[in-house]
Amino acid sequence: MNMEAEHGIERISSARDFSTTFEKLESVVKAKALLIFAKIDFSGDAQRAGLTMPPTQMLIFGNPKSGTPVMLAAPSSAVDLPLKMLVSQDAAGKVWLSYNAPEYLGERHGIPATLLPNLAGIRAIAQAAAA
Repeated sequence: MNMEAEHGIERISSARDFSTTFEKLESVVKAKALLIFAKIDFSGDAQRAGLTMPPTQMLIFGNPKSGTPVMLAAPSSAVDLPLKMLVSQDAAGKVWLSYNAPEYLGERHGIPATLLPNLAGIRAIAQAAAA
């Protein structure tokens, strides 16, 4: 895992290719009975605009039973929720999963420590998708 501490972003490398990693991420999220709110295909959008970008997609997901208490305790957290995970491929072909560290979100929004476990499951999701 690579932690870009000053930005609060955790990043792990995937053992899979881009498409398989994103598909695995979706299946892990669904298996955990989380809602998928959106998929954003940044590289596809870039291509439609006549631009070139390495494969880059974001999955936005969560569970209102976990997220709502966080937003009630720290309303500004809604800026960063639901959870999101970016899957990207670098110039060397390596695939990465990136997401906001729960502790960073806690610090940024003043989320009570007792509610950080509501967000911490993102690490297990990333690990499962990358393995």
